[in-house]
Amino acid sequence: MKLSLQLAVCAALASFCGTAFSADMAVLQNGFSIRHERREVVGSVTRLYLGADRSSYVDIPTAEIDHFEQEPLPPASPASASSTSPLPELVSAVSGRHHLDPDLINSVIHAESGFNPHAVSPKGAQGLMQLMPGTASQLGVANPFDPGSNVEGGTRYLRELLERYNFDLVKALAAYNAGPERVEQYHGVPPYYETQVYVARIIRDFNRKKLAEQKAAAKPARPSPARAEAAAQASSAPAGSQ
Repeated sequence: MKLSLQLAVCAALASFCGTAFSADMAVLQNGFSIRHERREVVGSVTRLYLGADRSSYVDIPTAEIDHFEQEPLPPASPASASSTSPLPELVSAVSGRHHLDPDLINSVIHAESGFNPHAVSPKGAQGLMQLMPGTASQLGVANPFDPGSNVEGGTRYLRELLERYNFDLVKALAAYNAGPERVEQYHGVPPYYETQVYVARIIRDFNRKKLAEQKAAAKPARPSPARAEAAAQASSAPAGSQ
């Protein structure tokens, strides 16, 4: 499905004067926010760079930006769900119960909270998968800051949205971000900067994971030193010596 995203990929970018920031949120006048790595003012718009390589960005009219605030950077390793259940294991278990790819759930967590279990958005969404209090209550999540409960609730909610939209991932992600009412109102991804960038970011991250897995699977395994030495000795042995 084609998204009308205001993203641009440039072979070369012109030099602009401005200050670069890392892991920031641009909070818009309409209450939505956009995660970005750095920003620059270009004429009447503020250019928000979505990745560290500056190859993709979204231009927002500067007048529509209310303020900027710093977002907690992802920890060096994902936070533990408990003293005995690291987050990767928890995501794998929860994803299996709801028949979803754990890479997809990790991509959602990355986009939502940067793997910060204590994250709180300007609109009040909480925890790893950024559950709104009302949504958390409906899902039976008593403590959104508990990683296990949060991931269980968020994953179940995403599964419900996928079933609701006949497993259209784009619509399900848009509904997770902006709400099902907005997706149905606009018959697809609503025309909100944050939602459009959010959907594109998760799909790009998920596809990158799948591509890396395919490349790793296609790469021939290197023989161990012992096996390589044995093979070399066998090939150099005179004919009929065995």
